[in-house]
Amino acid sequence: MDATAPSTHTYDVIIAGGAMAGATLALAIEQLTQAQLSVAVVEAAIPDHAHPGYDARSIALSYGSCQLLEQLGIWHHVAPFATAINTIHVSDRGHFGLTEMNASTEGLPYLGNVIELADAGREFHQALSQAKNITLYCPSFVTELTRETDKVTITLNDGQVLTTKLMVAADGALSSCCDMVGIARHEHDFEQVALIANVTTSLPHQGKAFERFTETGPVALLPMSEGRSSLVWCVKPHEAPDFLALSDREFAEKLQQTFGWRLGQLLHVGQRNSYPLILRQATQLISHRFAVVGNAAQTLHPIAGQGFNLGLRDVVTLAEEIAKAHKEQQDCGNMIMLQRYLHRREPDRDATVAMTSGLVHGFSNTSAPLSLGRNLGLAAMSVFSGLKAPLLKRAMGLVER
Repeated sequence: MDATAPSTHTYDVIIAGGAMAGATLALAIEQLTQAQLSVAVVEAAIPDHAHPGYDARSIALSYGSCQLLEQLGIWHHVAPFATAINTIHVSDRGHFGLTEMNASTEGLPYLGNVIELADAGREFHQALSQAKNITLYCPSFVTELTRETDKVTITLNDGQVLTTKLMVAADGALSSCCDMVGIARHEHDFEQVALIANVTTSLPHQGKAFERFTETGPVALLPMSEGRSSLVWCVKPHEAPDFLALSDREFAEKLQQTFGWRLGQLLHVGQRNSYPLILRQATQLISHRFAVVGNAAQTLHPIAGQGFNLGLRDVVTLAEEIAKAHKEQQDCGNMIMLQRYLHRREPDRDATVAMTSGLVHGFSNTSAPLSLGRNLGLAAMSVFSGLKAPLLKRAMGLVER
């Protein structure tokens, strides 16, 4: 359904943000309650209908995340735009340590999938528009938010007024809805900038993902469709402008020196973009009739590709708790439901944030003892699978929710 006429409407759940996290939450609620709860999604951006080609941004979905989407009946929306990760190769530039994780060794069809966001975004937008009990307000954004004992009232930029039992912030790292209810953010600057682009290599990637640690930060290449790979290259902030100013050929040569020749020659580089790497964590995941999910809850360093996967576990857990409250004929926005969501999410959130931040600082440190230690660790993991198991389990998203 599409909402057009200005008026006042009441919903069981309103979600601010209709990108991957918000859209998945809406579709999950629809699936788990058999469309018995009314959901509104407020999204500011209309998906671009031009084919993104080399300029598409991608995310890596872990095996566990793909399974969650499959269980919710949502996987078919993204499967056409998915490229399987069969192997993950981890190395430390200039040192002997390396390890590999293989889907076949684990008895799995894949370790994860790379999803091209522009394509997936259009598919999710269409799914929201066609859903039985989801109303999509797009392009729209929240300008006012007030809370009373039994409801939340929001005003949209076009003047429409909506009320709900539960408001969910899925509106990104700098969530305006969190600001409106006074939920602050902790920030930690990693003092790195991520350069992103899509590249073509002379050798086929064959479903292999690479994470290579360097003095300035990690370099990751993830397999994509049409033989391309998605690049995330972390550099020092003062280096980023110079890298962006290079010609495509010069940039490819610099990347070749840093990444090496495991995929042969780097033949083509698409449009480059950059963003600063800052850990942001909402100080609260819940408040009165208010829940926070996805990047609004936390944005992580892209090392080990944990950010969206952690956010997806937020989303699915919240959807499950909302469905449970509905089944028990309880108010789906009450504090009992919100406390259950918080209790289930805190351990995973704390462990994942600690792991990613520890990897960033551990592999960016150039001191000889630490460098030796991490390389011995990588080498040991390649020999003793038991040492690799905890990292592999979290990388695959097979963690308690």
